[in-house]
Amino acid sequence: MIYTLRHLTTYRYARPVRFARCALRLRPSDGEGQTVLDSSLTITPAPRTRVVRRDYFGLDVVAVTIDAPHTELRVESLSRVMVERPPLPAPESGMPWDQVRDTSLAARSLAHDAPVHYLFPSARVALAPTITDYARASFPPGRSAYGGAFDLMRRIRADFKFDSKATDVRTPLAEAFVLRAGVCQDFAHIMIAGLRGLGVPAAYVSGYLRTIPPAGRPRLRGADASHAWVSVWCGDAWFGFDPTNGIGMCDDHIVVARGRDYTDVSPIDGIVSSSGPQKLKVEVDVIPDGEAMPEHATVAESETT
Repeated sequence: MIYTLRHLTTYRYARPVRFARCALRLRPSDGEGQTVLDSSLTITPAPRTRVVRRDYFGLDVVAVTIDAPHTELRVESLSRVMVERPPLPAPESGMPWDQVRDTSLAARSLAHDAPVHYLFPSARVALAPTITDYARASFPPGRSAYGGAFDLMRRIRADFKFDSKATDVRTPLAEAFVLRAGVCQDFAHIMIAGLRGLGVPAAYVSGYLRTIPPAGRPRLRGADASHAWVSVWCGDAWFGFDPTNGIGMCDDHIVVARGRDYTDVSPIDGIVSSSGPQKLKVEVDVIPDGEAMPEHATVAESETT
């Protein structure tokens, strides 16, 4: 499957911003069953400096500096990506999870995709006994790491409610776990915390998921969203698990970045020199080849300070 991806981020500021420094992680990744055919990034106002660097986790990050006063910043990423992945393994296949735990901890590799980087607590994934105990029910002795992760993913899908108003980007995962509600970021962090608590390496994946509009309705432009799921080291390879939807990573998932948690992979972060509130609007389109460009949709803006 070939997809056209459009990710438009617009910031509007109450007062002029005189200086901004941003790190942009918007280009989809090559590998893991996908190939980037084309990719472009348009930034308005034009930055004074624009440098591409490779971060520790192997991701190309665009670092920009803007020193022209502005009250609006637009960042638009356009990409075409071919995705072709093999069928998912049988749910109970692979190495026993306790063997994965022991060999991962003993491994000496420090490459960017080495399992050891994803074993320990990180900025947004603190380990908690209650979450570890929740995950433990999916990992009886001798079960495969893949089978346990698959079961845990399905349990989170069944036990937690998707509610975009229950949490925000700053909500601690322990709070989302108690609420049994949240969004894809929360469910990914909770699953990662449970796995790491048992010693199974788990990474946070950001990207996109193809969505299908309701029958008889057109696809609306900008109405898709970025997505997050989990990548688990199962002894010989990384496999993707989507706890929000209870499915393994397939051709409908497009990977942008992988890190220890959301902090490592946020699409845009940085600093601005200004004061007062700002409004943020994000529009995302995931368009399979053969579909027409979608119609415009009205996308709500969020206000921050």
